[in-house]
Amino acid sequence: MTSASGCWELELWDVVRAAPEQIYALMTAPADLARWWGPRGFTIPEVELDPRVGGRYRVTMQPPQGDAFHVTGVFREWEPPHRLAYTFRYEEPSPDDQETVVVLTFPQVDAGTEVVLSQGPFTTEERLLLHRTGWTESLEKLRALVDRPRAV
Repeated sequence: MTSASGCWELELWDVVRAAPEQIYALMTAPADLARWWGPRGFTIPEVELDPRVGGRYRVTMQPPQGDAFHVTGVFREWEPPHRLAYTFRYEEPSPDDQETVVVLTFPQVDAGTEVVLSQGPFTTEERLLLHRTGWTESLEKLRALVDRPRAV
């Protein structure tokens, strides 16, 4: 989707069968975030997180092939368990990368929690599509984590 300014904005939503408190915790606890963040095949060897407005985060992402890279930013909103917003930038950007803002909300619905995500602005459709794929696969991994039977 293109905004009035001509920049690209990403909007996604999904329903996860868990309470908003559980989803918020999975999004904001470093060890839990490392279990589902990133596209299929990626691992997250390190997560640094200062959970407060103005706090910083840094996520190390390891693709299946190639060198690790880092995503970093600052929390703009921290409203457990309803809303989370932060800046998003690559420490090793490509020429078309720029800092974006991610906003996540977690309204409760009959089936669990609706995860509503917006991110932007992106400078190119290619960058938007890269993030759409990454977030779509990440949310699939989050759903699978929540749906996984727990050992008794």
